[in-house]
Amino acid sequence: MRITLVNPNTTRAMTEAAGRAARAVAAPGTVVTAVEPATGPAAVESHHDAALAVPGVLAEVAAAPDADGFVLACFGDPGLDAAREVASGPVVGIAEAALHTATLLGRGFSVVTTLPRMIGRTEELVRRYGCADACRGVRACDVPVLDVSGSYDAVLDACAAALAADGSDVLVLGCAGMAELAAAVSAELGVPVVDGVAAATKLVEGLVAQGLRTSRRSEYAPVPGLVRALSKEH
Repeated sequence: MRITLVNPNTTRAMTEAAGRAARAVAAPGTVVTAVEPATGPAAVESHHDAALAVPGVLAEVAAAPDADGFVLACFGDPGLDAAREVASGPVVGIAEAALHTATLLGRGFSVVTTLPRMIGRTEELVRRYGCADACRGVRACDVPVLDVSGSYDAVLDACAAALAADGSDVLVLGCAGMAELAAAVSAELGVPVVDGVAAATKLVEGLVAQGLRTSRRSEYAPVPGLVRALSKEH
């Protein structure tokens, strides 16, 4: 099985870290290729950044027609619907995967994201994915995306505060840059901690193994000439 992980920002170090997190949980025989766009924002920390990231995401998806499935490795899930129109296989966003996974592990969960300005978008995704009843709160560790992988103490403190204030059973790390912190936070706090990169990788594997892909009826029907045009841009 071949999975392409698309990091919507242009920071290679973040792509490599997300790739490691995906490969750590991938089944034997699953090949994970981690890529990032040639142009776009260095980090996705605003609606403006997310909008700028989408063309690069779509170009990378179109450039991997032989992939069996795709992981969109940004917690804002930028361009997810459009990627599903373009992709040859199923596409799973890490926010979507993490939030649904958390609902299977306890009565309620809290999300810890990066900057306070990301709280609103995260709350919006919680509602969109039908997880509002289970979400006890969304909090920020107040660390920028590109610094968060090296800010374990700040992430841990925010997670501990979320557990104390929200009474949640499960924690969700709201950034691909936090992926490699999940196991340590879980061990320290004694609760399940969901990393969206790992969750999305396993969901994609499961969908592909079942022979399932995005429906081509109505909303996600192919757009004539779109994949060809994106491939040329890439």
